[in-house]
Amino acid sequence: MPNPDHICVGAIAGSFGVQGEVRLKSFCSDPEAIASYGPLYGEDGKTTYKVKLTRPVAGGLGARISGVDTKEQADALKGVSLYVAKSKLPSLPDDEFYHADLIGLDAFDTGGKLLGRVQAVHNHGAGDLLEITGPGLKTALLLPFTLLAVPTVDLSAGRIIVDPPEGLD
Repeated sequence: MPNPDHICVGAIAGSFGVQGEVRLKSFCSDPEAIASYGPLYGEDGKTTYKVKLTRPVAGGLGARISGVDTKEQADALKGVSLYVAKSKLPSLPDDEFYHADLIGLDAFDTGGKLLGRVQAVHNHGAGDLLEITGPGLKTALLLPFTLLAVPTVDLSAGRIIVDPPEGLD
């Protein structure tokens, strides 16, 4: 399980070329920022990767990882998620949140009733969706992460207030 103080900022999509370069998928709002956070961690929190971007490539960025000199070594890293210490990331404005901060928050309705807990944050291209599960819900509740549907996020209290549209709860 990844360190809760680490945020996933990208993944290695496979090798690129025959000289040990990798194709990197960046999850940063500025894709090239992934190389500016210093060494990145693997999911175990111990393995570190020094990343140097080389060029834009189809579907991502070309990069060199220290110690990776062959296509076979680069192929072996395919699927590795890359993490950075949260403290190295820029702080966000009050109305923006890292997905990792939302997962695990208790979800209450506007009447104060506990609905469940945020299990995941999904984005299929039309904005973030919070997946909320709980004992009182027959199926997972997928709620758009908008001010209308989620009027309150209180990270210090570990909770959100949700106002699901009619028929969703």
